[in-house]
Amino acid sequence: MHFGRLGRGELVAAVGGLLLAIGLFAPWYRTDPSNPNADIDGATGDFSAWDVHTALRWLLLAAAIAPLILIWIVIRDHELSWARGEMTAVVAIAAFGLVAYTGLLDRPGEPKGAISLQWGYWGALLGTILMVGGGAVAAGQTERTRKPPGVL
Repeated sequence: MHFGRLGRGELVAAVGGLLLAIGLFAPWYRTDPSNPNADIDGATGDFSAWDVHTALRWLLLAAAIAPLILIWIVIRDHELSWARGEMTAVVAIAAFGLVAYTGLLDRPGEPKGAISLQWGYWGALLGTILMVGGGAVAAGQTERTRKPPGVL
């Protein structure tokens, strides 16, 4: 294993993955205590993404693991058919879309205006952005091997 092969892009993506993973268990939503009708699934208070999103939590947890897989690939010097970091960036873009949608466009609970976003949501969103940036930087630093014409 060669830890010296790790670049800035891989490390930034790993920090983003850790932020996303921690953010899943931190408070994302808070019901308005002054509004007696504000609730998420019949309950009031603070809620994490892990509490509220039953299917999405597994997708986001898998996305948070992607940078760790990238680090494993880099330190083990595995051969890939694509630029290293490219798949991490793609997974992170999908995770960003899911996190942004669930927080900004389709918040759980009723009424929507009485549900506020908390620090865990913003940390998870920042984590996905760091994953995109780190994966893109890692992919940009990888030199692609050229093939002769006519070879797939």
